Order: sequence, then structure tokens, then C-alpha cells
Amino acid sequence: MEVVVFGISLEHGVILLPAALFVLGPERLPGAARWSAEVLRRARELVSDVERRLETELEPELQELRKPLPDLRTPRAGSSLDALRSHRRAEAAPPTAQPALSSSRPAGPPPIDPDAT
Repeated sequence: MEVVVFGISLEHGVILLPAALFVLGPERLPGAARWSAEVLRRARELVSDVERRLETELEPELQELRKPLPDLRTPRAGSSLDALRSHRRAEAAPPTAQPALSSSRPAGPPPIDPDAT
């Protein structure tokens, strides 16, 4: 089980804490931690506020776009899905005898034109 706080896993925290202590020193580390927490809190509030505003402003349009979705999910008569199904049924059916094509030419090899070759 991995413990994650502020998007930082326990392993990363073990590495970052001594590095921050070394870089900032014991006097400035608590102030830097408070500042980081405040910045993260403000960023989260800003993102949630923007999401809330977009939701309230765009909700009527989204509802209008969602109305035809159930109709589009159900197959209609004459749709491409019906055409595919009937084609597959025709492929699965045993072949029927087809009438012979009538031709005005007599049966036999085709005529050869020696001048054409």
C-alpha cells in the first residue's frame, strides 16, 4: 500500500525532506512548508472555482447536447447496423443456383486476331 500526500509518495518524501533541510536549513524550512501548503490550497480553490463556474454556465448547453444521446444509441430501421446484419445473414445462407448467362457467341475459344499481337 502506497501512502500519497499532496501527490508525493512516502519514498519521495523521505528523499525530499533531507534535501530541503540541507538546502533551506532548519530556520527557513517551516516557513517554506507553510508557503507551499498555502500555494497548493489557493491553486486547488482556483481550480474548483473555475470548474464550478464552467459547470453553472455550460450546464444548459450540455443538457441540450445530452438529449439526443439515447436516440443515437438505439439502432434505427435501415441503419448501417441493419445492413451489416442482413449482409452477414446472406453470406451465411447456402448459395442458390444462378441462371446461366445467355450469350450471342458460340461456345468455344475466343477469336484471335493475328494482326493485333
